Amino acid sequence: MNDVAVAIIGGGPAGLTAAAHLGRIIDGEVLVLDRESAMGGIPRHSDHPGYGLRDMSRFVSGPDYARRLTEKAFDAGAVLETSAMVTGWSGDRTFDVTSPAGRRTIRANAVILATGARERPRTARLIPGDRPAGVYTTGQLQNEIHLHHNVARVGERAVVIGAELVSWSAVLTLREAGCRTVLMTSEHLRSESSAAFSVPGRLGLRVPVATRTKVTRIVGKRRVEAVEVEDLASGERRLIECDTVITTGDWIPDHELARLGSLEMDRGTLGPRVDVSLRSSQPGVFAIGNLVHPVDTADAAALDGRHVTHAVRRFLAGHDTTGPNLELLVHAPLKWVAPQVWLPGREPARNRLLFWADDFVRFPRVVATQDGRELNAVRTPWPCAPGRIFRVPSSLLSKAKLDLAGGPIHLTLSR
Repeated sequence: MNDVAVAIIGGGPAGLTAAAHLGRIIDGEVLVLDRESAMGGIPRHSDHPGYGLRDMSRFVSGPDYARRLTEKAFDAGAVLETSAMVTGWSGDRTFDVTSPAGRRTIRANAVILATGARERPRTARLIPGDRPAGVYTTGQLQNEIHLHHNVARVGERAVVIGAELVSWSAVLTLREAGCRTVLMTSEHLRSESSAAFSVPGRLGLRVPVATRTKVTRIVGKRRVEAVEVEDLASGERRLIECDTVITTGDWIPDHELARLGSLEMDRGTLGPRVDVSLRSSQPGVFAIGNLVHPVDTADAAALDGRHVTHAVRRFLAGHDTTGPNLELLVHAPLKWVAPQVWLPGREPARNRLLFWADDFVRFPRVVATQDGRELNAVRTPWPCAPGRIFRVPSSLLSKAKLDLAGGPIHLTLSR
């Protein structure tokens, strides 16, 4: 059995950032395990700029960002192991690993889960029709183009399902492969991505975006030939000729390991429930990044890795006291909040509560109540929109007069 001080499972932005900070302050080995052949997570095959603004104050490409994060973790003394699959738990903070070197068991004083999130594929979205080649998620597409350079497998005309930020990443990858995006669809009233991305995308990349539109059928035998789309307002259906379909967004956390470890899960995010310090329900097990808020930008997820180091250090020093805590509950159109447990006297990462919502509200007002009493309210100058994280200052709760012996805090959204 191998003993380490801290084991970080997942070598994406969140996990690598945690390793870079912990490696410098922890006595003992900080081990990062990743099942892929290289560290860096999703950014390493997103070969376009837009990474590193929040955590590095830089504007770099995905592969460059992944390299920088990997180098920082390595320079801090962390041990980075790739092609290593954690297959299950064999005790408290003890788990089994399978790698090219064989099978072994690792026992850690603290464990950080940073396994990230993935897009739901066509099968999980229950899109009817034929089963031809030419249907990808964004991740599969970028693997083909940026990692394996299989440009020939991508066609000439694509339909992108979804209009989130990652959808425009897919458009850029398609463009690099010589494939034109003839339509982007969204079932929402507005495009999910912000105007900073959707407007240049529509004009500069000349991509039409059809809102309130659903792909109802994929047509094609050996290769995609067309998709059938429905206007959700009128019910009118039409065929769009294409040879490639990309399903984007609709994220789900990679939560299998968290479930196997019997961590308490959140019904909204489908990831582990965490408090503002990113502690899970199991002592000494922490969860960070897009595992707990699917899905945020890479640099925002990385800042979770920086934030969790304080709680990990307190736990290893024996100063991890629980104290009073309050459950956070959301109501429609809010779907989830992260974190889900409020600790008075502590702040969440970036001093922000993260929400996901079903409706677009231009100037939203978030209200916190407890036992029928309004505690506080915050109105943000930025909108709340489906398909992207809605950030609310944590002062909503840190400046409220909470009843520590009272019931849960209810969070609602109004115009």
